[in-house]
Amino acid sequence: MPEKKDKKIPDKIEAKVTEKIETKKVEKIETKVPEKIETAVTEEKEVVSPETEVKEVEEVKEEKKAKKRGRPPKKADEKNTDEKKPVRKRTKKEDSEKESTTEVKKKTTRTIKTTKKEVNSASSQINHIIAAPAKRGRKKKEENAKAVKKILFVGSEVLPYTATGGLGEVLGSLPKALAKRGDYDVRVIMPYYKEIIERYGSEVKYLCNYNVGLAWRNLYCGLFTLEKDNVTYYFIDNEYYFRRDTLYGFYDDGERYAFFSKAVMDSIYFTGFMPDIIHANDWQSALVPIYNTCIYRYDLKTIFTIHNIEYQGKYDLAILGDVFGLPPEAGAYVEYDGCINLLKGAIECSDCVTTVSESYANELHDASFAHGLEEIIAKNAWKTRGILNGLDTTVYNAETDGEISNNFSPVDVTGKLKDKRELQEMGNLYADDNAPLLALVTRLVSHKGMDIVMDSLEGLLNNTNLQVIILGKGDRRYEDYFLWLQNQYRGRVSAMITYNKALSHKVYAGSDMFLMPSKAEPCGLSQMIACRYGTVPIVRETGGLRDSIKDCGGGEGNGFTFSNYSAADLSNAVYRAVDLYRNHGDDWDKLRKYIMTIDFSWSKSAEKYDEMYSWITGIQ
Repeated sequence: MPEKKDKKIPDKIEAKVTEKIETKKVEKIETKVPEKIETAVTEEKEVVSPETEVKEVEEVKEEKKAKKRGRPPKKADEKNTDEKKPVRKRTKKEDSEKESTTEVKKKTTRTIKTTKKEVNSASSQINHIIAAPAKRGRKKKEENAKAVKKILFVGSEVLPYTATGGLGEVLGSLPKALAKRGDYDVRVIMPYYKEIIERYGSEVKYLCNYNVGLAWRNLYCGLFTLEKDNVTYYFIDNEYYFRRDTLYGFYDDGERYAFFSKAVMDSIYFTGFMPDIIHANDWQSALVPIYNTCIYRYDLKTIFTIHNIEYQGKYDLAILGDVFGLPPEAGAYVEYDGCINLLKGAIECSDCVTTVSESYANELHDASFAHGLEEIIAKNAWKTRGILNGLDTTVYNAETDGEISNNFSPVDVTGKLKDKRELQEMGNLYADDNAPLLALVTRLVSHKGMDIVMDSLEGLLNNTNLQVIILGKGDRRYEDYFLWLQNQYRGRVSAMITYNKALSHKVYAGSDMFLMPSKAEPCGLSQMIACRYGTVPIVRETGGLRDSIKDCGGGEGNGFTFSNYSAADLSNAVYRAVDLYRNHGDDWDKLRKYIMTIDFSWSKSAEKYDEMYSWITGIQ
């Protein structure tokens, strides 16, 4: 009698698929057998011959008899071969069924052989499915690791394009430092001033133009762009507002920078760049967070940095709508002390407020530093932090600076003495290597300490062999005083009433000491620059000066400091510096070499900004 066949998927195929699934430990993976095999097997299962049925019945009967006798049943092939079997002639129907069964067997065998490739293909697909979750997990981790924060810096001045002070230095350095990290998409936007058109007009590219609605005005705005140091720069063009000889000091400054701020908000649509953060700076761009809160409501975060709280952008409340294009309800944010105060509005509307040093952030709680905004600072203290600015060490580097005649390093400072002699010649000073040369590179205004400088310089010149060089512009009374002093002490005082970037490098490199007696100094960069050229700083302990310069009187430190804002304390600090220079030459040389090695780069500051950006956006 024919032997019974188990009609299922071949064991080798089934075992192979099962092994793949178990080794990868993936649950609920459905293995789909090729349709040809499944169909053939199904057909074969459905066809059962009469001989098979008879055999199964006989086996059942034999099992019953064996149980009665208490012996195991005989198998079909163990029966007496001489036993005669009843022969029955098959009908046509049975012959037809037998032929059908034989055909199905052949077909099944042939199908299994011809579909090995398909089975292998199915196994490969299973492997792919099993591996996919792990690959997707790795990809997700990689995407998280490479999450890019998109920052748009907004400011009225940016180096190298144009600058009048520390704001331009910061916006020229911080974006580059962040872009170097690789996890930032950094853009900077500023006005397209006349100076930029003349110097960089051939480099910038026209992007588009659009109209800016400012109250009842409908104004042309051109948008230009330039890429440099992995940073994309945008320039807002309107010749009426920005094609002027200087940056500030016009009767319509409020309207000019309202247009600029509104154009910045509209530019997002035309650049296609939706930032995670807009980082505005000082009163000129203070309207950016205000506009976003009151009009645009973009889904982004705003940060506002106070570089100098003295300049607040104050205007009459009557022009709230007519000039600034703000709705009446915006008055709740910008009104202060009976007028519009743009700085106050920016503090209220921003998600985070920063200052340019930790000490300055603390000082702003004091009325003598806050210029009337101490209550607003206290109210928003929970979202205010101070981060000390850094320095672009590629620009200020005594070893590579192309603006100075003789480069030098902490290892070999002989070039500094040559630079000093050259500076003495340029300033019409006596060529005296033993005379300590004291420099001031500053705006000649009261809060830079010019009043106590006036009260102390003559005494210092009379009691020492000090030489003094002043580079800067400012209030007329200070300019006139230094010119008078130059005439009184010919060969010992040089007053250069100008601001010249290239010349400032020569002054930093050629001087022995650098005086910075500020009444208030949010951060200050000059004291850091002086260190980079081995010029010992003498500073008052305030704001960023306190955070960056420590007095060396105790044997450690990187300069000379004084705390009280007085001519007597200033003079005492200078006398101590002159004594070290004249009577302790070895110690002076060590100090000069040491301060050149201090890291004032943006790397440390950029890390703190990165922490803040991560905190405010949730992007790590």
